[in-house]
Amino acid sequence: MGRITANFKADGDETANQYSISEWWMEPNTKGIGAHSHESENEIFYVLEGTMSFLVGDEWRDAEEGSFIFVPAGVQHDFENRSKNRSGVLNVFAPGRFESNMPEIVDWFRSNPPRDAI
Repeated sequence: MGRITANFKADGDETANQYSISEWWMEPNTKGIGAHSHESENEIFYVLEGTMSFLVGDEWRDAEEGSFIFVPAGVQHDFENRSKNRSGVLNVFAPGRFESNMPEIVDWFRSNPPRDAI
């Protein structure tokens, strides 16, 4: 997805559709997909490396390596890398099969390459 990479560690088939786990890596100064929400799925983000900026509801917050961010179902959210270094997060999406959204997300980024965050 241009300056964004997603690697799935556990998908819905492996977890009886209870959750999926993926790593998301963003190059420096990279915006995410934009504010969105999931009707019935919760998300947990754990910052693996660097600092990510998260929108949760209507508030942006910076999360450094080792931070957890919880996004309840139905809450608008986004994430981006506003730093000068590559950053990564581990994402837990529950319940569900987040990987089934990837073809549509990849197509969207093909038409809308990631922009600069700042």
